[in-house]
Amino acid sequence: MRHSKADKRLGRNDDHRRSMLKNLTTSFFTHGAIETTVVRAKEVSRVASRIITRAKKGDLHSRRLVAGYLTSEDVVKKVFDVIAPSLAGRSGGYTRIVRTRLRKGDAAEMAQLELMQ
Repeated sequence: MRHSKADKRLGRNDDHRRSMLKNLTTSFFTHGAIETTVVRAKEVSRVASRIITRAKKGDLHSRRLVAGYLTSEDVVKKVFDVIAPSLAGRSGGYTRIVRTRLRKGDAAEMAQLELMQ
């Protein structure tokens, strides 16, 4: 049974899932929006919200924690200098998930994950 298991497995082992979420989150902050499956979008949304909340503090410890998760130093700078200040007035709800289509190959439900501004 899956008691007290918060994250989705996404059909991958632990290392692959963590790596995939890091890459998706970095791409999300780089472009401001990504298209992926609904389940992945929900997981990336959870991670992105935690990173933005951490970045809103703005201290050195927060910057180091975020830099340890994201894969690009330019993206870390963008999160702290552009994204977090623009969302300073919000207490949550930093992302929006819009369901777009069914993927042709396997009929997976796709969604657009967008950053609220």
